[in-house]
Amino acid sequence: MQKKELHIVSFDNPFPPNYGGAIEVFYKIKALHEIGYTIYLHCFVNSIPTKTPELDAIVSEVYFYKNSHNPFYFFSKIPFSVLSRNHKELLNNLKKNKAPILYEGLKTAYSFEDKAIENRIKVVRLHNLEQDYFKGIAVSENNWIKKVLYFLESRKYESYEKKLQYFDRVLALSKFENEYINSKFHNSSYIPVFHGNEKVEIVEGLGKYAFYHGDLRTSDNRKVAKYLIEVFKEIDYTLVIASGSKEKFVKKHIGNAQNIEFVFLKDFEMLKQLLGEAHINLILSFQRSGTKLKLLNSLFRSRFCIINENIIDDEIVSDFCVKIDSKEKLISQINVLKSEPYSDSEKKKAVLEKYLNDKTNAQILAGILEDL
Repeated sequence: MQKKELHIVSFDNPFPPNYGGAIEVFYKIKALHEIGYTIYLHCFVNSIPTKTPELDAIVSEVYFYKNSHNPFYFFSKIPFSVLSRNHKELLNNLKKNKAPILYEGLKTAYSFEDKAIENRIKVVRLHNLEQDYFKGIAVSENNWIKKVLYFLESRKYESYEKKLQYFDRVLALSKFENEYINSKFHNSSYIPVFHGNEKVEIVEGLGKYAFYHGDLRTSDNRKVAKYLIEVFKEIDYTLVIASGSKEKFVKKHIGNAQNIEFVFLKDFEMLKQLLGEAHINLILSFQRSGTKLKLLNSLFRSRFCIINENIIDDEIVSDFCVKIDSKEKLISQINVLKSEPYSDSEKKKAVLEKYLNDKTNAQILAGILEDL
């Protein structure tokens, strides 16, 4: 039996899996390990960790490379987020064997055309259409210097995107992105997001509050938090906002509103408890970028989910959600759902535990690699 090996080049250390991109990478590695893959993991980081027991348990080797923050990279035609993840030792380590290479996003793929690895199988997991992602951040950003830099990064990715045609396969995590890449380059496959949830927690009846959680270091999430605070100033129902950052920012916007509170999110165990007690989960975004992992945590561990069109475009999943497209509809749905007992857990369990099964989707990924 042929040994199943794979290099994975990650844009960040995937442990702890405490935000969307890290969650996707970590649980993909875990699922591939469980189906028998030997993983060689390469991570670009700002600071190199001294110990990695959680990664060591599921990968054969792990390498860390320091991101470069050379300001002159901003003047290159190549996106800064690509150039900053360029390290000569990565190529040396990729050459140690002939295993296929999975790049986590175009931002990790600076070296993929190097002659040293020209005959290798190379695939890329598309976490976003990067030009859309950076344009969305630019629109949401208030700092004008950052706004300009994000717009420039978006323009650079418009040109850099053509590199996708040279990969053996692009692995999209949304239907829209899959169709977009296939319309241009004809080399994409859709694989749902890896998320780490194995079973739908049966939570029925009434919860205690509406809930929004996210990394508030991200401008889009801050914009959503501000928007929801204004919405709930018009609603007689409790809103809980949870994050591991920007507490002062949220409390400033809450002001004197008695029905809105901020909870400092310490870890995933705390998030699970908050999800279990929530009645309405608010998963909104002002920019279109893949699938929001916070939705999957909410679907597996909580009750009602209200989303807008930017969250997910897979109807098998979105059918379990309430969709809104305006502030008026959002307020109306909250007022309807706040006193309605939740009773859809069994149907959700029957569909999602099969369709969004990490191990099953790892087998699909393995099948694609084996056919190349």
